[in-house]
Amino acid sequence: MNILITGGAGFIGSHLCEHFLNQGHFVLALDNLCTGRLKNIEEFKSNPQFKFENVDVSKPLPAAISGLKKWDWIFHFASPASPPKYFSIPIETMTVNAEGTRHLLELARTTNAKFFYSSTSEVYGDPLVHPQPESYWGNVNSIGVRSIYDEAKRYAEAMIYSYHREFKVDVRVIRIFNTYGPKMDPEDGRVVTNLMFQALRNQPMTIYGDGKQTRSFQYVSDLVDGIDRLMKADYVLPVNLGNPDEFTILEFAEKVKQLVPTQSTLVFQPLPQDDPKQRKPIISLAKSLLQWEPKVKLADGLAKTLLYFKSSENN
Repeated sequence: MNILITGGAGFIGSHLCEHFLNQGHFVLALDNLCTGRLKNIEEFKSNPQFKFENVDVSKPLPAAISGLKKWDWIFHFASPASPPKYFSIPIETMTVNAEGTRHLLELARTTNAKFFYSSTSEVYGDPLVHPQPESYWGNVNSIGVRSIYDEAKRYAEAMIYSYHREFKVDVRVIRIFNTYGPKMDPEDGRVVTNLMFQALRNQPMTIYGDGKQTRSFQYVSDLVDGIDRLMKADYVLPVNLGNPDEFTILEFAEKVKQLVPTQSTLVFQPLPQDDPKQRKPIISLAKSLLQWEPKVKLADGLAKTLLYFKSSENN
């Protein structure tokens, strides 16, 4: 197949590139590198089935892109995904999920490609329903500081289903819950990278609020497996992909300290505005529809991630 992946130099996008190249497909990765990293795709550059273009999909797509191939799948995974990153580029975050989504849906419509979008558990906001099923409409502050990401993703979903209803574009939408693994940016400000690198560097490990807020952590290979399965399913509505094993941030920090020999101590900072207090997916739909559920235990996934982080520290 011919597969276009936006955000192809990002954390998840680069894993998708690897997955599809290993299956023998042609992959065009688009990324403007505002958060993506060329080192994530360096290993693919010698593969004749791989091509990279520095493109901002928020702007109209270059004719060379739209006419390069007959696309089978268009994966839109371009977006900052951690609060420090999207706080630093709020307008870019909104436009890549708004205008970028529209441009790529137009490409899917005109080339009869299937369209796959990476939405997020953040569409549920600071949830009043716990755990979160796909049917939950969410509790989002539409003008709060996090709305630049939360509402951008919600808008993109609305755009996608408008194209599906009006133009019959064949779509897939996943709502990703906290995902981690190799190729994460050490400076992205997410809880996994923050705590693991602070522990590695014997720096104070930052806990926001009282640390009793919860998250569910999914290893990246499980996510890629779920994506692959959803591609093959005849289902167009959103699907949660995440690990339902729930941990408080304090519990997670202790797991990191057990894994990383460190002199670090915990330091507490104020909880950011609108930070979700609970996050746990209901994955019964993925189980029944895709015969999918996470396989990688947190301790095993963190150990693999730690090896990558140690390598990053030494290079």
